[in-house]
Amino acid sequence: MKFTEEHEWLLPDGDVVTVGITDHASEQLGDIVFVELPEVGTEVSKDDEAVVIESVKAASDILAPLDGEIIKVNEALADNPALVNEDPQGDGWFFKIKASDLSPMDDYMDAAAYKAMIE
Repeated sequence: MKFTEEHEWLLPDGDVVTVGITDHASEQLGDIVFVELPEVGTEVSKDDEAVVIESVKAASDILAPLDGEIIKVNEALADNPALVNEDPQGDGWFFKIKASDLSPMDDYMDAAAYKAMIE
């Protein structure tokens, strides 16, 4: 698992990467009340807005961490956005992207580096 400075986690499986937000980000946002997911089949570029989250505190954008195609979204979040709070690094994932280039993954942090950043 890798982590971005924007508090996203990335879990690669071959050229498909699952994307969500970290426990830390979930705690900072507070209770999540709405999640707008991208359409399956959408082509995204790194740093494009991919997801919009609304919490009781703020609205936030989740950026695409890689270039590629959205191949799956977490439909469960439409009915239960609180899943992001309940299990942000598990069942609360947002989307899976088929990456056209995995090399940017090398620039993201491992768990120890992410932990050091948030302390």
